[in-house]
Amino acid sequence: MPYHSLNEFIQKLNREDELRVIDQLVSPELEITEITDRISKSHGGGKALLFTHNGTSFPVLINAFGSLNRMCLALGVDDLNATGRDLKTFMDSFSTRSGSFLEKLQLLPRLNEAASFLPKTIKRKGQCQQVVHMQPDLGILPILKCWPFDGGKFITLPMVHTKDPHTGIRNVGMYRMQVLGPDETAMHWHRHKTGARHFEEYRKLGEKMPIAVALGGDPVYTYSATAPLPDQLDEYILAGFLRKKRVELVKCLTQDIEVPSDADIVIEGYVDPSEDFVREGPFGDHTGFYSLADYYPRFHVTCITHRKDAVYPATIVGIPPQEDAWIARATEKIFLFPIRLTVVPELVDLHMPDVGVAHNLALVKIKKSYPGQALKVMNALWGAGQMMFNKVMIVTDSDIRLENYRELLNDISRNVKIPRDLHFAGGPLDVLDHAAQVMGYGGKLGIDATRKLPEEESDAGQPGFSNFSGLASEILPGLCELISRRVSIRLSEQSVAILFAMKPVDMPLRDLASGLQRCVVSEQETVFMLVDEPLDLEDIEMVVWYCLNNIDARRDLVVIPRLRNSNAILVVDGRKKKKGLRGFVRDWPNVIISSEKTIAAIDNLWEKLKIGNFVSSPSLRFRKLVENDGAEAK
Repeated sequence: MPYHSLNEFIQKLNREDELRVIDQLVSPELEITEITDRISKSHGGGKALLFTHNGTSFPVLINAFGSLNRMCLALGVDDLNATGRDLKTFMDSFSTRSGSFLEKLQLLPRLNEAASFLPKTIKRKGQCQQVVHMQPDLGILPILKCWPFDGGKFITLPMVHTKDPHTGIRNVGMYRMQVLGPDETAMHWHRHKTGARHFEEYRKLGEKMPIAVALGGDPVYTYSATAPLPDQLDEYILAGFLRKKRVELVKCLTQDIEVPSDADIVIEGYVDPSEDFVREGPFGDHTGFYSLADYYPRFHVTCITHRKDAVYPATIVGIPPQEDAWIARATEKIFLFPIRLTVVPELVDLHMPDVGVAHNLALVKIKKSYPGQALKVMNALWGAGQMMFNKVMIVTDSDIRLENYRELLNDISRNVKIPRDLHFAGGPLDVLDHAAQVMGYGGKLGIDATRKLPEEESDAGQPGFSNFSGLASEILPGLCELISRRVSIRLSEQSVAILFAMKPVDMPLRDLASGLQRCVVSEQETVFMLVDEPLDLEDIEMVVWYCLNNIDARRDLVVIPRLRNSNAILVVDGRKKKKGLRGFVRDWPNVIISSEKTIAAIDNLWEKLKIGNFVSSPSLRFRKLVENDGAEAK
């Protein structure tokens, strides 16, 4: 059943005991973030939070999607798999191979149902236009400054509406917006995004680009704006399918573009492609690191409209888990069947763990029937939509649940031989990937963890050992002293991973790796992971998150032979790469944490918030990883 307003969804959350209302005065600058970070990292994602007293007339709703139950409530289903099954059933009805007249007639009800999902523009004013500000001032909204070294305040949950100037086809994307003044923001769309493509077409035409930014309304709208849809598919068709009711749209007052009638807030405006780009950022991003400042288009606000009872929706991102992890889980389930139908028919399941921050790690389960099939799946998925940004992909044919990481590790250990089953490639990476050698492009690693067929047992034609120069014997004792701590992680009875906390050293990775193998003795040790000295090696999730963010798969992984037998060791360099060292040419960002001042302020305020037992700041765990004051690590 659809929601007719964000307030209606809030009432549902309250009835389901999924909401905590905070009437105490809390600042949108840093304080809302610190409270939300504590709650969203609580067991199961904590509760949604409604800040009613924030210095503006608009309550702030945050962490609304931040649990499995709330994600289901937002989509109006009992479980996320149900939505995927519903989509499968619907699409199956159009994929019949027979063409008899009777079977064509049987399609008519489905065609009528599909037509009922299409958005419709109505002529009357919408609820989103009950209050009109023709002299717009973004200062009326409780826009968050999320983290201490952010470049300013950011709108973090916008539904940005653009149109192709040639076809008129609409796109609704989610691009953060940094406030530059009362009626200006930056528009942070990456070169891969549809909004950026529309911008380029307007630039060629020499015309201003109309844009409308909607906030709130039915939560299905927000989810649809994040969904990995094909370029030409209107997000409001997906929204209509999910809510089982078409989306009603209204014309904006100052721009030739439409928005949902029941949105809470609408920011109308334009981008002028003839203008110079504006400096945007830094911003504490979903990777857990700051994305550093860069240049993006300037958005001019021409009008702000809103409902009389409007609520301002927001989200924060940062070190996982955060609210966006639950949105990603919904996407895994809803889009599993379309991916199987159109790209990878052997696909059984797909899972992107929280520590992989969506694009860094994908776990894939397939039904295998021929040699080389895992490699085929890797290449197919790396060429499919937003999966092109994936950095590390593990393909298995096991019957285990992908979410059971211990069993998955055992499966990988049994089935993977180094280097035979490691497949290195290059391609597009997320623009936010700070470890790529150049922005948006770098190395990928595919791991074939499927059970091997006879044709795959041979090492012939597989990657060989990396060459290394070796180290003089007098250097080795000093090298071993650079290891401040080491922890062994048993992958299986036959395989152990070693985590090394390393003191800073500027040494080629091959030399470092070949030296490290002389510092260990066990034949079971097959994977070495090198991390920076302050990292807590006992916190495995933190180590994996840190390493995945800090590697370029072709630069920072090396395979070396053992000294005493034919087995090989995989060395993963998960340390930070400072500009100018070991050939790295980019600036390196800091890890995101709250300031000591903000942490202390919320500690002192906690009892007055009345949201449960005291929760200490998650930032305290990561403080040692931050080198200096600033978004950039020096």
